[in-house]
Formats: sequence, C-alpha cells, structure tokens
Amino acid sequence: MTVLGKIRIGCSGWNYRHWRGLFYPEKMAARRWFDHYAASFETVELNTSFYHLPKAETFTKWKEQAPPGFRYAVKASRFITHMKKLKDCDEPLATLLGRARNLGEAIGPILYQLPPRWTFDRQRLVDFISLLPGDLVHVFEFREKSWVCEESLALLGAHHISFCVHDMPGSATPRWASGPIAYLRFHGGTGKYRGRYAERDLLEWTDWILAQAKSGRDVWAYFNNDIGGAAIEDALTLRAMIAQASL
Repeated sequence: MTVLGKIRIGCSGWNYRHWRGLFYPEKMAARRWFDHYAASFETVELNTSFYHLPKAETFTKWKEQAPPGFRYAVKASRFITHMKKLKDCDEPLATLLGRARNLGEAIGPILYQLPPRWTFDRQRLVDFISLLPGDLVHVFEFREKSWVCEESLALLGAHHISFCVHDMPGSATPRWASGPIAYLRFHGGTGKYRGRYAERDLLEWTDWILAQAKSGRDVWAYFNNDIGGAAIEDALTLRAMIAQASL
C-alpha cells in the first residue's frame, strides 16, 4: 500500500502524575518523563497552552528537548477561543504564534478549539482567518453543532485550513477533512477523557487514516483519554494497526 502522507500518533500531553507506574516507571524523576514519552511517540499535543500562555523561553526549552523529527501540536489559548471568541484577536494571536515559533522545526499544527454553546458566526470566523499566517498549519475543532456544516467546511478549505475530527459526547463530528492535513482528537472510549477504545473502532479509524494519507494529507491523531493511561494504550494500538495495514 502506497502511503503519501505522514501519519503521526500521540497523546494530548505527557505530564500526567497518574501515568506514574502505568507508563512512567515508579522511580523515574518527572524531569525525565518527556524523554521517556518521546522514545515511544514522535508527537504530542500541547494542551497546557490552552489554559495559560507559556513563556517564550518555555517553547524554546520544548524545542531543545525534542529529538530529531519530533513535533508539537499547539493548542491555542482559551483567551482567544473562549473569552474573546475570535474577536479583536490581532495582539493575543500574534503573541501566541510569536512564542510558539520558538519551537522552530518542532512546530506542528496550531489547534483552535471553539467553545460549546456558541453558535456559528461566519463573519467572526472569516475575520479571524484573515489574521492567520500562511506559513503555519491551522486547525479548527468545533464543539457546537451549528459550526459543523458545509459552509464552515468550505470556508476552511478555501483558506487551506484543516478541520478537526473528534468524538466528544454530544458534539461528535463527521469524518471530514479539509486543508493540507487530517487532524483527529480521541476524547474517550467509554466516557469523557476516559476508557479504552474498542479494537473494532480503532480498525475503522485505521481505514480512514490510511485513506487520508493515501490522498496526500499528513495525519495527526491524538488521544485525550488520559485517565487510567488509556490514551497510551490506544495510541500504541492504533499505531500498530496502521503499521500492519500498511504492509
């Protein structure tokens, strides 16, 4: 099977204390956790940047600790997406992206997760898109159903911006793709941020991921079901399924 796009699979974060003994050895110092994670995965989604904007030197530190080929997806600050709701974001967006660029070659897609209970606002989205630099890959995750429509998908595609497929209970999206990459977020196999995914479900995702890669899109997939270490097991399982199917 010829695969044109690169497939990257990882977790939404790595610094979880409850992973000690599940993924990280009991006696391993926390400062060594990233090295342990990066030995198993070649990408991670920076969830921490959603809750507070890291300093520029923190992004530099993340760049320096990354092995060759490792990539970070950066989740945009909730100040931009939830508090400002994309309005008048010239300065906060420039600050976020300016700092994120300190990741250098390790920078991956920038994810904008929009809030629930905020209905589709085409003009707000258009205005915000006009601020996005074309040399970075941008992805939008919609948590309110009115945003998941052909109009928003066409708008993203017209500006080479990607659509995030996710399975959040109550707002799961179709398996759509737009722009240069396919981006997936797995939020929980049996509940919100918890529970393993059934193998049959991961096998279905394997087919979709390979189809996207064959079409030429890079694929970025992250498991956010960190409770109980399910994300680790699911990420490893999905990766093994893709490797087997690619033979």
